[in-house]
Amino acid sequence: MRRGARGPRGGGWRRPGRAGPPASPPAGAGLVFRFGTFGFPPLDAHVVEFQEPAEGVPGRLSWTAKQDGTPAERLDVPHAWLVEDLPGGRVRILTQETQIGEPAAQLARQIPNPMLNGHQAWLDGLVRAASGRAR
Repeated sequence: MRRGARGPRGGGWRRPGRAGPPASPPAGAGLVFRFGTFGFPPLDAHVVEFQEPAEGVPGRLSWTAKQDGTPAERLDVPHAWLVEDLPGGRVRILTQETQIGEPAAQLARQIPNPMLNGHQAWLDGLVRAASGRAR
């Protein structure tokens, strides 16, 4: 697969020679993507593990992202996912993340906890997208 000529905002990722909706970007160890979360500046994330799901074997994905800066600004964010098919057409998503650094420690002390609520909203969005339901 290759990146579409118009980029992710103007057409997304496309499979060469195919019409239709954008395909997912190519996955695999070494892929780099950028995302923003919890008010932090966008972070460059590096995929360190990717295993496609197979019969009886869950899919695995993990990435890490870092923010450099002063000790008060530094952030290290490893994140791992397991996606497992279950009987009855169900899917189990297990995710674990740790955010290391003072910015994350400050968020963790807030009540309600924006990280817990934000991650739950992310998982809820995955369920909606997978089931084809609108927001």
